[in-house]
Amino acid sequence: MILPEHRWWIAEPKWRAAEEYGFHHAWTYDHLGWRTLVDGPWFGAVPTLTAAALVTSRIRLGTFVASPNFRHPVPFARDVLTVDDVSDGRFTLGVGAGGAGYDTVVTGAKPLLPGDRTARFGEFVELLDQLLVRDRTTWEGRFYSADEARSAPGCVQRPRVPFVVAANGPKAMAIAARFGQGWITTGPETEDHETWWRGVAEISERFTETLDTQGRTTRVNRYLNLDSAPVYSLSSVECFVDAVGRAAELGFTDVVAHWPRHDGVYAGSEQVVENVAADVLPTLDRQL
Repeated sequence: MILPEHRWWIAEPKWRAAEEYGFHHAWTYDHLGWRTLVDGPWFGAVPTLTAAALVTSRIRLGTFVASPNFRHPVPFARDVLTVDDVSDGRFTLGVGAGGAGYDTVVTGAKPLLPGDRTARFGEFVELLDQLLVRDRTTWEGRFYSADEARSAPGCVQRPRVPFVVAANGPKAMAIAARFGQGWITTGPETEDHETWWRGVAEISERFTETLDTQGRTTRVNRYLNLDSAPVYSLSSVECFVDAVGRAAELGFTDVVAHWPRHDGVYAGSEQVVENVAADVLPTLDRQL
């Protein structure tokens, strides 16, 4: 995870390095501003990923995660098509319901109740799915509509770019089970490290039950945001190895860690990333 907070001359080497080090995918936040960093530099996710696509050739790129807080599916589908095209089919669309923070209030919108937010998310994902697989789409929902929306030339990846759906609760999990080629969890909110891992295990079990209930038989990759835990995953090589091992034991296929920052949230050393790339990444395919 490379936060979109640096001018490109600083950010570009990080995206190149992510590929050169051998990581399988690289992501950026899709927010208008984020938590404690809201007053600092911040750039758009779609232009950032487009630029990253032009300086890489192998690594998959994705949003972590796009939400309905400030996006409408019709224009956003054009952005998705563009990044998929520029990256030659290396784009993964991470989507989530969105919270009630800065991304909502900055546009003057009123925060939705949790149930309404999840309902809006369901429409957001369903309409995006149709826009990306059909030549033209007419659709009417409670929160969104489309009138003869065109989608030429379509995605490079067929039938569309893969969706990785963020979900911790049952209704969002049902959306992930229906539309997702992948599922993301951040685990529970807690300051206790062991409690967090126990919560991740419980959430993963609930997702398995949701897949069974939905009758989903095709593979759904499982992504874990390691840095939602109380301990930063790249604080040391040993910490990263421990986190990856635990994730593998719980059945996760993929993990996401944040590129170290100089201070504040996710503060750490890039030397740890280099050591992980040299000593740990070559072993991961045998674990996850």
